[in-house]
Amino acid sequence: MGQVLHGSAKTTHAVRAAIQRSQASIKELSERYDLNPKTVAKWKKRDFVDDAPMGPKDVRSTVLSVVEEALVVAFRKHTLLPLDDCLYALQATIPQLTRSSLHRCLQRHGMSRLPDMEGDRPKKRFKTYPIGYFHIDIAEVRTEEGRLYLFVAIDRTSKFAHAELHEKATRKIAAAFLQTLIEIVPYRVHTILTDNGIQFTDLPKNRTGPTARYSVHLFDRVCNEHGIEHRLTKPNHPWTNGQVERMNRTLKEATVKKYHYETHQNLRDHLQIFLMAYNFAKRLKTLKGLTSYEFICKCWTQEPKRFRLNPMHHTPGLNT
Repeated sequence: MGQVLHGSAKTTHAVRAAIQRSQASIKELSERYDLNPKTVAKWKKRDFVDDAPMGPKDVRSTVLSVVEEALVVAFRKHTLLPLDDCLYALQATIPQLTRSSLHRCLQRHGMSRLPDMEGDRPKKRFKTYPIGYFHIDIAEVRTEEGRLYLFVAIDRTSKFAHAELHEKATRKIAAAFLQTLIEIVPYRVHTILTDNGIQFTDLPKNRTGPTARYSVHLFDRVCNEHGIEHRLTKPNHPWTNGQVERMNRTLKEATVKKYHYETHQNLRDHLQIFLMAYNFAKRLKTLKGLTSYEFICKCWTQEPKRFRLNPMHHTPGLNT
């Protein structure tokens, strides 16, 4: 196997070993091998012939204190979040933390790679679309008062999410939900993807025939009024609408799976608070560290023709 030496090395492993075995003086050895006497003295004292590791002997961060480094390690160990998610969560507590310093810290502690989860598969990338492509779905949740239907919509590109709770899941409510979505989003909605539920479309047997052209589903009627293309998932393939299915799970994990609600109103209030935080405060890796709102504002500066309103006027705070 070849020797790996640093660029300025004037000795080989054989020369270093010969120096260590020799009984000659340092002056004689320096003249024999044409070396600096300090180099000869250095290899005389060592009992190995490889280059010593460079850098500080006590490896530590120049950005993080010992306490901050322990906080980073504990956070990663207990949450098992990806690198970028750890960065976004910890920067509020450690403002000077950067992505590179976080990565080096995790490397020093042997935590730079998350453990492989059983059943992990390569993720297939979604086809890119301009802003305004929404996935819509319905899920069931419960409080002490009974069952509610959770209507959820999420933009495929901006990840902007909207959700409402209703005691029934009818065509009229689904159409009203879509109408509300169109009104609150500052840009134009051009495509809607739903499953084949009766709240969104007619049964397959009723979609064709002589009377189909005169009987338009209420949800499709709202789509037609606003020039929206309504797409349907393939039957028995819920993963086609995977983005909103994942958002359903996120909303449930943040609400009904974690807390008990005595009334429907308690759940509604908490849901709106979570959505406000998700849309305006949560930084997402898929948006390169931007929040959904920040990404929408960025699109406004690049493609203002897609917008009905200036999204910068929709900032939550004292001006709303």
